[in-house]
Amino acid sequence: MKRKDGFILREVCGEKVIVGEGLGAIDFGKLISLNDTAAWIWDKAGELGEFDEQAIVDALCETYEVTPETARTDVHALLTQWLDLGIITQ
Repeated sequence: MKRKDGFILREVCGEKVIVGEGLGAIDFGKLISLNDTAAWIWDKAGELGEFDEQAIVDALCETYEVTPETARTDVHALLTQWLDLGIITQ
């Protein structure tokens, strides 16, 4: 997977949101609000370039006190949502 070009993380009124820029903004037309962990995952995905769920799960477990099972469940749900929204690609 990888983050789709044209989507960036911004802070708007104290909230972390993903917004589309350029043509992405025209097609996208919405903001996605993220909690701190989801924003961290967005940044990590950008650092990795191409990634899979397990790479994000491993990085999350190394950085936060979370069990692999919880991380796997949460990462899967988040990445599925992002795929559905079209902000990451497989």
